[in-house]
Amino acid sequence: MATRELRASFAFVERNFNLTRRYWGWEVAWLVYSLAAALAVAFIGVAQDDPGLLQVLVIGTIFWNFLSIVFGFIGETVTWERWEGTLEYTFMAPVRRYTQLVGSTVFAVTYALIQMVIILVVMMLFFNLEFTGGNFVTAGTFLLLGSLSFVGVGMMAAILPLLYVERGDQMVFLIQSVILLFSGVYYSTDVLPEWMQFISQFSPGTYVLEGIRGGLIDGTPVTELLHNVWPLVLMGVVLIPLGVYVFGIAERYAKRTGKLKRVG
Repeated sequence: MATRELRASFAFVERNFNLTRRYWGWEVAWLVYSLAAALAVAFIGVAQDDPGLLQVLVIGTIFWNFLSIVFGFIGETVTWERWEGTLEYTFMAPVRRYTQLVGSTVFAVTYALIQMVIILVVMMLFFNLEFTGGNFVTAGTFLLLGSLSFVGVGMMAAILPLLYVERGDQMVFLIQSVILLFSGVYYSTDVLPEWMQFISQFSPGTYVLEGIRGGLIDGTPVTELLHNVWPLVLMGVVLIPLGVYVFGIAERYAKRTGKLKRVG
């Protein structure tokens, strides 16, 4: 059974890859947009003639782009099925739902990692950035933990297009925007009002960005950032099973009410 489910998960990875290849023009356009947005934000640090600010902005922009792609791909799992007209067939197939979600997650992380590397290389060449004293083990650790946390959030967000056919996609984007605001992507969360700082403690992006900046800019080892590690571990352990469970409830409800058949 494990082998069967693993093959089924890989099938979803292959399917998403083929979809991406089919719409390669859109993927190129999105990459150019992401790169242009990253450069536009980084130029704020150049305008201020502040190398430290430039590093903060570059790291925030690049790694937020990675996390947002992971979140977006998983959150749009249902949307992709609707676009292709395969929603009803996929959800009625004898495939465990976590199998589909695992396949979508693997593809999302791989795709986001490739795009992140491309943007990072361009940014380092464009602004002559160097992270010679950076701790890449710390950065990689927080990137992995952050991916797991965002996967759980993305799974729960994915039920919105399933339950709200006309406005579900916009609701997913709204959640992503709120996470962006409270996570300190372009600034430290210390500048936020106290009530916003309190809410930021529940955003995985806050701990991911603090950990990655600490590793790449200050060279801080993971052992000195455990106060940022354990919240991400806890979020991953809680949110992923919760996301699968909530998605299952939403799927059964959608089947009973005929929402799988609706396309708008």
